[in-house]
Amino acid sequence: MSKKILWYIADPMCSWCWGFSPIIEAIRVNYNKDLKIKLIMGGLRSGKSAMEPKQRAEILGHWKSVNNRTGQPFSFAGAMPEGFIYDTEPSCRGVVAMALINPDLVFPFLKSIHFAFYVEQENVTDPNVLAYLAGKIGIGTESYLKVFESDEAKDKVLTHFKQVRQWGVHSFPTLLSQDMEVGYSILNSGYITLDAVYQKIDGWLNT
Repeated sequence: MSKKILWYIADPMCSWCWGFSPIIEAIRVNYNKDLKIKLIMGGLRSGKSAMEPKQRAEILGHWKSVNNRTGQPFSFAGAMPEGFIYDTEPSCRGVVAMALINPDLVFPFLKSIHFAFYVEQENVTDPNVLAYLAGKIGIGTESYLKVFESDEAKDKVLTHFKQVRQWGVHSFPTLLSQDMEVGYSILNSGYITLDAVYQKIDGWLNT
């Protein structure tokens, strides 16, 4: 196994990360023997206040851009209804909780949260919704909620956010390369096509 690690920095409520979902899946399939591929939560947005109509319109504009460029599905009508608080900490913590329970399920779980939010219009800031999604991939809802509410999960997700900021990453999705001899470097920031990202990864692996 290579000593190189590819970090995928994402957020469950990041629309461009949803657009990138098929790309990261393909990377995991094609490079799983060449790389360790790890997921870390970015912490896109925090907030305790309901969204203003202007903010909602701006975000829906981003969603439409992602849909147009990537073809990933979105449900626009009725999305983010009045009173919705766009706080991504709970969904990020939800992925961290899954990592604590079963690390092998973190990528499938991230995808399921993306789909629930962008297509099914589920409120993925709700712990019960996250527990339901965990149940769909075989994790007991009560045991999941216990881990989700634990101090370990709360501390761990903040550690993720802190690490991402220390790396100088402020937008998602981002791919970060880690070489045990060279250190860390941003391989790509933002959306990129499959062919283009393969070129970047191959170039890195061959150095």
